[in-house]
Amino acid sequence: MFTVTTADLELAVATLVYPFLRVLALMSSAPVLSHRSVPRTARIGFAFLVALLIAPTLPQGGAVSPFSAAGVLLVIQQVVVGVAIGLVMQAVFAAADVAGELVGLQMGLSFGSFVDAQNSDPSPIVASFLTLTLMLVFLGVDGHLLMIAALVDTFQTFPVAPSTPFSPLDAGALARVGRELFATGLMLALPVVAAMLLANLALGVLVRTAPQLNLFAVGFPVTLTVGLGMLALSLPFVVPAMEQALLRGFALLPR
Repeated sequence: MFTVTTADLELAVATLVYPFLRVLALMSSAPVLSHRSVPRTARIGFAFLVALLIAPTLPQGGAVSPFSAAGVLLVIQQVVVGVAIGLVMQAVFAAADVAGELVGLQMGLSFGSFVDAQNSDPSPIVASFLTLTLMLVFLGVDGHLLMIAALVDTFQTFPVAPSTPFSPLDAGALARVGRELFATGLMLALPVVAAMLLANLALGVLVRTAPQLNLFAVGFPVTLTVGLGMLALSLPFVVPAMEQALLRGFALLPR
């Protein structure tokens, strides 16, 4: 006769609940997956499906009820790990936004902002363009699948263990992502910023030699043309740099 004990039921629930919470935390913080266009029910359903698929392959740490004191710590662990993975990849997208801010400021497009569909906030046009380009690169390298694969690997690095739930976490690695954010943003914006510096120097020399020249009437079309032209010329080099930034982010995920 087939019987199910309370211990078996707790083991089955614990085996599924903790992976589900970690995947759901990733879905709520990762780029593209956390976009407002993705319905909340779709995120929950996808997280449950992924947890259902990976739960049998995970190391068993024993049945720990999510409602116990140790279970609450494990719930917090799942949320922290999932959100941390999403924040690392969000930092790469923030680097593209920083690059767009720098380029837009040099081109004189800082005042030409519109509502960004990604962040629901006013965002410079160039920053939105670079963010959308990075999103296409992210999907092109199967970034959404790589994030889920990295999340599955975290169950080996950060096992669901009630004894040491937070000891393997490297908080310093997540803090150093901020340094990489500004460095990557400056690297992406450097070609256009250098071209704009030369254009501004040329305009400065021109105004000194012809003081009667209207700087605003001439300068804005020149800077806009040079900036857009340099942005178009640098795109074949910016896209591989974006891909390398994403790969560095993926390499940091296991930590």
